[in-house]
Amino acid sequence: MCIFCDIANRKMETQIVYEDELVMAFLDHEPINEGHILLIPKKHYLDVEELPKETLHHLMDISQKLVTAIKKEYRPDGYSIMQNGGAFNDIGHYHLHIFPRYSNDGFGWNSSEKQFEHSQNAADAIRDAML
Repeated sequence: MCIFCDIANRKMETQIVYEDELVMAFLDHEPINEGHILLIPKKHYLDVEELPKETLHHLMDISQKLVTAIKKEYRPDGYSIMQNGGAFNDIGHYHLHIFPRYSNDGFGWNSSEKQFEHSQNAADAIRDAML
């Protein structure tokens, strides 16, 4: 069974920040910064393209409310919202990380050493794949 499904079904305890019929938000047990929240759909999905539009839109609405609350409570320099998919979704259940950011928090983005061409061909290929 999925740990986030267990949390959504109240089989595991956590510090719940928000809950309704579609989604649940709770504090991350390994936070980047205090106030790090995980926002999940209550039903099990792995990747963003699997989410019904209603759930996806609701996740975005609630993420906006959570960011507003984080800004009010923590007065951060900024915030991050992140979602990893496929093999990089370490839980196996769709989730958004939402957390306050500070200029000196040490959190960073590691880029590849590889050089990539930013070409019209790449843009065309991605656009065509959306059709």
